[in-house]
Amino acid sequence: MPVLRETEFVAEVVWLGHVPAAKSLRAQAVNGVSLGFAGDSGARHEGLNRASCVRVKNVYPQGTEIRNVRQLSVLSAEELDAIAREMGLDQLDPSHLGASIVLSGIPDFTHIPPSSRLQAANGLTITVDMENRPCVLPGREIEADQPGHGAAFKPAAEGRRGVTAWVERPGVLQLGDTMTLFVPDQRNWTP
Repeated sequence: MPVLRETEFVAEVVWLGHVPAAKSLRAQAVNGVSLGFAGDSGARHEGLNRASCVRVKNVYPQGTEIRNVRQLSVLSAEELDAIAREMGLDQLDPSHLGASIVLSGIPDFTHIPPSSRLQAANGLTITVDMENRPCVLPGREIEADQPGHGAAFKPAAEGRRGVTAWVERPGVLQLGDTMTLFVPDQRNWTP
């Protein structure tokens, strides 16, 4: 009996980005990306392991070497549109958010269960770690291009910032590809 249940949700890849290994979070739009076990080669979040950050400071001292489950930042086009509306913008450029992949077609995307899988037709599969909480870094990128709007990002993105993920099965992903959502087949935790 499979532990991952295929859902009826198939999302289209509508935007792809590469975040160079530099200090800026800004992504460069690309038409395709080759993802290996370490993620996107040469990207800011590439690697099998990483230094722990403030997101897990209650578990590890900052800088502790841990498994890298934050190789990719995956967002929803529908949620990006909602964030933009709340910020008073016509649209929100995914490059400002350091996006790796933007998908269209999965409702309430930011809240898909951890350990869900997104699988392309060619077998490329990424595993969802968890919700990617909003931070101030995208606001700085937005502010640089659209003065007066950067501070509005964090509150507008609450619950809509997408997920972080890691590569479970390598492959190539192209604009226009589709990805099927698989979710863990388990009941909700009720302590």
